[in-house]
Amino acid sequence: MNVTIHASFLPHNDPDAALAFYRDTLGFEVRNDVGYNGLRWITVGPAGQPGTSIVLHPPAAGPGITDDERRTIGEMMAKGTYATLLLATSDLDGVFARLQSRDAEIVEEPTDQPYGVRDCAVRDPSGNLLRIQQR
Repeated sequence: MNVTIHASFLPHNDPDAALAFYRDTLGFEVRNDVGYNGLRWITVGPAGQPGTSIVLHPPAAGPGITDDERRTIGEMMAKGTYATLLLATSDLDGVFARLQSRDAEIVEEPTDQPYGVRDCAVRDPSGNLLRIQQR
């Protein structure tokens, strides 16, 4: 059996800011940029890894979500507690320097964690927490 992770979804509340962060700051490729009913879904992914993508989507755009749930999602995004993604790099210090130079919201500088990895943490423009580990 061969099962892989093809795409993961992260919400955005500003498609242009999300696109600038993932494309210009992290260097991801734009794979798709689709608008529908005034909303926008943007698919990005790391260069050289066409089988792995992140779909940046409008929060709570799915059917069956109540207004109260939409409000809760918005509140959690504003606090930075709604979504998390773990990324990896062979040059953590270089990536961190780039994030700092582009005024990314730094949550934690590169740190040797007690559980055996070295990583840092930032928030994207929508409040999603990104932890970036040294490979």
